[in-house]
Amino acid sequence: MPETTKPPMSRLMRLSLKAVDWATDATRRADGTLNRRALSLLDPRVPAFSSPCRGVCSRDVVLDPAIRLRARLFHPAAGRAKGAGAGAGRLPVIVFFHGGGFAFLSAASAAYDAVCRRIARYASAAVLSVDYRRAPEHRCPAAYDDGIAALRFLDDPKNQPADVPLDASRCFLAGDSAGGNIAHHVARHYAADSATFRNVRLTGLVAIQPFFGGEERTDSELRLDGVPIVTISRTDWMWRAFLPPGADRTHEAANFASPAAAAGVDSPSFPPVLLAIGGYDPLQDWQRRYGEMLRGKGKDVRVLEYPNAIHAFYVFPEFDDGRDLMIRMAEFVAESASAGGE
Repeated sequence: MPETTKPPMSRLMRLSLKAVDWATDATRRADGTLNRRALSLLDPRVPAFSSPCRGVCSRDVVLDPAIRLRARLFHPAAGRAKGAGAGAGRLPVIVFFHGGGFAFLSAASAAYDAVCRRIARYASAAVLSVDYRRAPEHRCPAAYDDGIAALRFLDDPKNQPADVPLDASRCFLAGDSAGGNIAHHVARHYAADSATFRNVRLTGLVAIQPFFGGEERTDSELRLDGVPIVTISRTDWMWRAFLPPGADRTHEAANFASPAAAAGVDSPSFPPVLLAIGGYDPLQDWQRRYGEMLRGKGKDVRVLEYPNAIHAFYVFPEFDDGRDLMIRMAEFVAESASAGGE
């Protein structure tokens, strides 16, 4: 546990984080709506690059035209993919969900475009970053439904890119913050209905500082309220914007201990989990309880502790822990993909 509530970082980094906090607070309204026009100026979309950028190519794909659901596909440039275990020559697929409290950012945000590019490069894998529908315009369970739609897209061989050989039998879910929450719920919905998938097999779940909660205020939430990125007032607003009307934080989307949240977790199809926790993240108590819940159900859970890490630390290149997380993710993907092919 940190001895101070002031995380170590440079003055420039602290100013940059204040700007992020300002943008979040300036665009969310007390009535639960967002100023999307202002957000589009503060968070402009960056284009995909079909030619290699830092060794990784990207393209935008349509997952479901009926709801205009899109994703950005990243893959190592030809000659850089190493392959792992069974299916070598075909790339394992990491279905990624960005953070942003269910309401902010997108698959085309500069920060997450760069993150997914790094993941693809380190893990020698394809990354399908889902541009899921966001709250408050689209409340729970829209984001979870979009995650399942991404798996259905991968399950259909007709959607296989001719020039990027994807191995849907070595499929991972990953996400940070709200994206980690989405990845968990998509995993349990998949596990409860895995028999309906012909080709997709989930072999791992990477939950990076997942966003869970409850009506209780935990010690870490109270002790670290006011650190960068996450505050009680912001997370309360995000839950109100995302949860179904009238629901509180005992709802299964927020609280993994809810009886309604158990479906699928008990299934043998629920995959092994890599869980990352930061010592300056106010959500860490919920994340540790999440890991304990999974272990209590006999699940394989590996926990990475970063004592000096703030919430979303790995998005910011200044923090050295971000590189370590990339290495650990790559190791997890390689080991799990090889085990899944045996």
